[in-house]
Amino acid sequence: MSSSQSLDLRLPTPGCYADPVRAGMDADAVFDGMTEHLFFTLGKLATSASLRDLYMALSFAVRDRLMSRYLTSQETIRARPQKTVAYLSAEFLIGPQLNNNLLNLGIKKEAEEALKRFGIESLNEILEVEEEPGLGNGGLGRLAACYMESLASLQVPAVGYGIRYEFGIFNQLIRDGWQVEVTDKWLKGGWPWELPQPDEACLVGFGGQTESYTDDNGNYRSRWIPSEHAIGVPHDVPVLGYRVNSCDRLRLWRADATESFDFYAFNIGDYYGAVEEKVASETLSKVLYPNDGTDEGRRLRLKQQHFFVSCSLQDMLRSLEKRSIAVEEFPNHWTVQLNDTHPAIAVAELMRLLIDQHRLDWDKAWEITNRSVAYTNHTLLPEALEKWDLSLFKNLLPRHLELIYEINRRFLQQVRLKYPGNDLILRKLSIIDEEGGKAIRMAHLATIGAHHVNGVAALHSDLIKRQLLPEFAQLWPEKFTNVTNGVTPRRWVALANPELSKLLDKEIGPNWITNMDLLLELEKKENDSNFLDLFASAKLSGKRKLAGYIHRQTGVLVDPSSLFDVQVKRIHQYKRQHLNALQVIAQYLRIKNGITKNIAPRTVIFGGKAAPGYFMAKLMIRFINGIADVVNADPDMDGLLRVVFLPDYNVKLGEQVYPATDLSEQISTAGKEASGTGNMKFAMNGALTIGTLDGANVEIRDRVGAENFFLFGKTESEIMELRDQGYSPNSFIAESNELQETLKLIEVGHFSNGDSELFRPIINILTGNDPFFVMADFDDYLRAQDEVSKAWKKSKKWNRMALLNTARSGFFSSDRSIREYCQSIWKVKPLPVEISCEK
Repeated sequence: MSSSQSLDLRLPTPGCYADPVRAGMDADAVFDGMTEHLFFTLGKLATSASLRDLYMALSFAVRDRLMSRYLTSQETIRARPQKTVAYLSAEFLIGPQLNNNLLNLGIKKEAEEALKRFGIESLNEILEVEEEPGLGNGGLGRLAACYMESLASLQVPAVGYGIRYEFGIFNQLIRDGWQVEVTDKWLKGGWPWELPQPDEACLVGFGGQTESYTDDNGNYRSRWIPSEHAIGVPHDVPVLGYRVNSCDRLRLWRADATESFDFYAFNIGDYYGAVEEKVASETLSKVLYPNDGTDEGRRLRLKQQHFFVSCSLQDMLRSLEKRSIAVEEFPNHWTVQLNDTHPAIAVAELMRLLIDQHRLDWDKAWEITNRSVAYTNHTLLPEALEKWDLSLFKNLLPRHLELIYEINRRFLQQVRLKYPGNDLILRKLSIIDEEGGKAIRMAHLATIGAHHVNGVAALHSDLIKRQLLPEFAQLWPEKFTNVTNGVTPRRWVALANPELSKLLDKEIGPNWITNMDLLLELEKKENDSNFLDLFASAKLSGKRKLAGYIHRQTGVLVDPSSLFDVQVKRIHQYKRQHLNALQVIAQYLRIKNGITKNIAPRTVIFGGKAAPGYFMAKLMIRFINGIADVVNADPDMDGLLRVVFLPDYNVKLGEQVYPATDLSEQISTAGKEASGTGNMKFAMNGALTIGTLDGANVEIRDRVGAENFFLFGKTESEIMELRDQGYSPNSFIAESNELQETLKLIEVGHFSNGDSELFRPIINILTGNDPFFVMADFDDYLRAQDEVSKAWKKSKKWNRMALLNTARSGFFSSDRSIREYCQSIWKVKPLPVEISCEK
């Protein structure tokens, strides 16, 4: 071929050139695709294929059908460059992928028909095989997953950047009432949804020292000479939008060593030393959230954060270079969203890459950084706002510390101009915390470097400005905004609740799934007895499924006709699972005392994991299980009260819990929960909320109506007032006979086989400083629970309230959240992907 000739290497138009076996969407094509992958990919014959083989074959066949959309989307961005969202997050709790991709492609029925030809009567048999990807832990990661799905569904170009953890946080077992952590080997059987891209690996440095020099133009420069390196290998996961051609991606980084095997060390008998570098490097992507209770654990966490942030920013800059776009154009092509403080090192790392590698001057580099980066704050808890010890930071990232010092110096100069002579405000705003041991405040670094800072609920965003970062908000009021969280209706209604979805499709048409405002049409049915019965029937179907699961997993029989009262979330004192447990004891005492007239039959369900190093959270799990053992063994409770702790709560289990819930427990101390997303999933699925005015509860109550929400507890301002007055929990205990009896029963060991010391730490905290005001809210919480019981006994009224929760929950779709980010923070627009002649 002559030099004047050129190969056209552009992607063939899918559907015109793609193999019909791999592109066809009917049942025959899906069956043929499965057969092909069984034989050629898995080396199995259909006659000997296991359920897992069939799961893998179907997943590969579905992935084939994603590829035309995935590659066309990438090609569209290259051909028509526009700003792309880079969503940096330590977690992406994406959940199982097969069912979600079948839904978004619109081929669930075709897949079911193909499976029948293999002798599989129900798709659920195959879905049960799929492992939960161990890429996240709680609400932060689940939010990131919802946002990526909405970005694709709204046809907005996006890349989610994170870490490909080999092991998830842990699998939770319950033994003798205690949480036991077991390694989450979610990748042990392979994961069909990832696409390794080793040729796009990045090199990341750690440690070492810096040295100064003068460049050819006479400018002062600093050079970083790391003492160790790791290679980040990207693994791409396609993220398909709902019934659109747009397919975004997660790019997850796996850590490799630069040199995997030292032959010299091996040959002289140092067998561990031969692979030491490989082991040390690969630890970076080994496990989600290593225990930071030790120096080594903290060091590993910081290394993880720098590792994935550096790889991601290098990848973004390289994408410009590939397209011959000047680095100065970075803000026009990438908008970088920091999902909490975990990726906040991006501010310093982007500056390092622009100054040290691309030779930009400081002012230009800072303009690019500030125009590109935005920061979402997810917490008001001081312990959750990351700080890094200065000595650790200097040892691990010496060049970044230099840059942070300079960022801070220049920033404090601005502060001095506004507040001359005010040393107090300088100390408050400085990135360097001078109190106690010196530390880097990552939230300050993110706030200074970002063009926008947002909270995740209206109350939370207000508290950021008033309590968390008030001086920053006064300095830059234009930076601070709110985007209330949302959840995707595709997974959390369409997939999780097929009975409700069918009812919605029939009543208001299928478009509700991408336009949740259409749910408002259901208000017309609030007095339609026939429709309310159908709505209640859909709920009962979900409850029966969950009751079966509970019996299989725990051995506890529960009545699907009872009130399913559910609290599922990470176990933490501020989320107040112990407040819920106390009210269960109060209900137990009432029944034992023969006061049953106003009690509604109730199944109280808990679920959630406690951090391995969080003693009080683990004791709370033991406490709940101790109560369950007593309640469930007492014949007086039959037909009135059951208590269940669901082990190993995750996305897969959540898909069964949300549709089955009648009452959603959102009972955190006012002012402590940033937003919550479980509260939104419950409301969409027709659960009523009992809750405080905290996080997004405030907006849920406003939307669904105060009369359809069970409110209790002190407000955030009342909590602050109590604290300022010198809060004494014992003054509240003294005024409540039921609370006294409840605490006494715990103290004498009634729920711990007579061991009066087991739950002593819980009693000591509640009667001591009670940091989360459990005692202050107990009586009002019990009052609200009595209101719940009264409402439950009027089934038509309850069903009407439940329907209105679903009807008015559309605001809490992640599609709405993403539209707000696109318009007010990212300034990005949809980029539709055309596949012109696909069959």
